[in-house]
Amino acid sequence: MTYTRTVHETVAALRTIRGQWAELLLAIETPPADVWPPRQLAHTMREADPEQLDVVERAPLVLREHPAPPNLDALDTGRAIERMIFDLADTLAAAVQTRAPGEQRDPRRWEFADPGAADIRRAHGSRAHGLHFACVWVEGRVLDDDTAPEQQLEGSLTAPPFAPLPPHLLHEARRTARVAEGRLLRTLGLDARTTLVPDRACPWCGGELTLHTGPDTEPSVTCSTGEECTAPVPVDERGRRVWGWGALPSLVVALGVDITTAA
Repeated sequence: MTYTRTVHETVAALRTIRGQWAELLLAIETPPADVWPPRQLAHTMREADPEQLDVVERAPLVLREHPAPPNLDALDTGRAIERMIFDLADTLAAAVQTRAPGEQRDPRRWEFADPGAADIRRAHGSRAHGLHFACVWVEGRVLDDDTAPEQQLEGSLTAPPFAPLPPHLLHEARRTARVAEGRLLRTLGLDARTTLVPDRACPWCGGELTLHTGPDTEPSVTCSTGEECTAPVPVDERGRRVWGWGALPSLVVALGVDITTAA
């Protein structure tokens, strides 16, 4: 695998984790979701709840108390992902941070946790900023940001705050980010899979409905009957009627009221 591809895959995985983190936090606060409707569509069709939106700003999962959350699997996933990314940041920081802690504080530094410190900020270090911050920080190290000498106002150069990331740590970052990404997507049901829509038949022909999801694609649903199905949606390359992202809301409505018997 080339260096460029390794960097690209690592950054993509970190950004997926950041992009779906709010969904995981919401999932912790709600019972496990059914297959239908798809998670993305359910969130699109419901009104935003300010309390749910605020969940994104809360402290890291490892610093919270969770009295009997509705979704333990999502909580376990969140804690595991935080631990993986936080530990990765510790590993990278130990290898590439070049400025000693005694120097003037640089906000770009990753601060290590000091469990014995009385001050809560020092006790948790940069982990207190949460998963999103950690992902951004690790991405910076993967991209070798801030590794060139820096010019001061008087014209002198100072050492950069970070050294370039060694190849073996880049591969470790990729492995960790991909593992964390995969677990998050599986928990949210956003990994690549096909699933029969339970207890629901096509309202137009009675055929089996299959939900198709993937990490980089919008969900879609196909009908097993084929072109003979009279649903007002296109046919895919395999001859199946398919509801793409734009048509899924109409399918949700149709499944709520059987149009074959409605007046």
